Amino acid sequence: MARIVSVDILQVDLQPKVKRTDAVQSFERQETPIVRITDADGVIGTGYSYTIGTGGSSVVRLLDDHLAPLLLGRDAEHIELIWRDLMYRVHATTVGALTSIALAAIDTALWDLRARRARLPLHQLAGGAKADIALYSTEGGWLHLTETQLVEEALKAREAGFGGAKLKVGKPHVAEDVARLAAVRAAVGPDWDIMTDANQSFSLPEAIRRARCFEPLDLAWFEEPIHADDVQAHRRLSASTTLPIAVGESLYSLSQFKDYLQGDACSIVQVDVGRIGGITPWLKVAHMAEAYNVPVCPHFLMEIHVALCCAVPNSRWLEYIPQLDMVTEHGMRIENGRAIPSDEPGLGIAWDWDRIGKLTLHQRRHG
Repeated sequence: MARIVSVDILQVDLQPKVKRTDAVQSFERQETPIVRITDADGVIGTGYSYTIGTGGSSVVRLLDDHLAPLLLGRDAEHIELIWRDLMYRVHATTVGALTSIALAAIDTALWDLRARRARLPLHQLAGGAKADIALYSTEGGWLHLTETQLVEEALKAREAGFGGAKLKVGKPHVAEDVARLAAVRAAVGPDWDIMTDANQSFSLPEAIRRARCFEPLDLAWFEEPIHADDVQAHRRLSASTTLPIAVGESLYSLSQFKDYLQGDACSIVQVDVGRIGGITPWLKVAHMAEAYNVPVCPHFLMEIHVALCCAVPNSRWLEYIPQLDMVTEHGMRIENGRAIPSDEPGLGIAWDWDRIGKLTLHQRRHG
């Protein structure tokens, strides 16, 4: 029995490595709730989640006041039972972003603990489907960048071995978006993937219009074109275009993904472990997408998604946005434009606790 004897809750804020803007917001900072769970044998599991600038202190308060105390004395191997018990303990706030983010920090810590006890890396423990995963870059595609800068960044990414790049769209007129995308397509050629992301900025009619204008550019996908809670609008858009429609970073439950897949409202699933509530529901979404023959291309958090992508057979792309470098001893392993999961037991993240200590804004021990 892996009885939980203590739970540490921390918050660390990380500044973006570059300026990040899209059609509706800017990435101000990564507020990072960190959970460390220690069992009676002294094995420690570490998990985390994130926000992009607001709500982090609320997540930490939810963890401290309502969730962490319920872990003490529990068997850490009962991950599914713990996840459900915690969800129902705060059922009045589900489905919701803050609750899912809090659950994710706990659930990833429990999986890290399980993998460390089993002496297995996460990608093997959770499935072991593949040895590596293709990378695409988002860091050179932000909306504030000029057309020339977009081209330069795309060429750098291609030279570095990446298989594609994501460009933000949502300029005031469709012609501006098309010009930017066309410039990159002309520079990189037809055999390199270009992804686009509208960050939920369009109405249905405008999304249909822009998709029609984007189609000649042979895009890999059109991401979050419409508000994420409008499944019917995404279904109508999907039926109107040949572009693959991608959703997932703003969905917070298994049932929401079910509605999209059942409704033929998307063709790329971008489930985010930090927003869906952890590894436990992430794997359920990925396997459900596999049943619909839909690929998984997770949003952000590449340091943990690399293992999850290699755990399931229907993963296609891993998004490259480096963010944990300042609090880890080394970064993710990359060879020839592909990410390789760590073979170390656990999540595979080499935390630098000295650096974390200097950046910690909040810390509380339970137990």
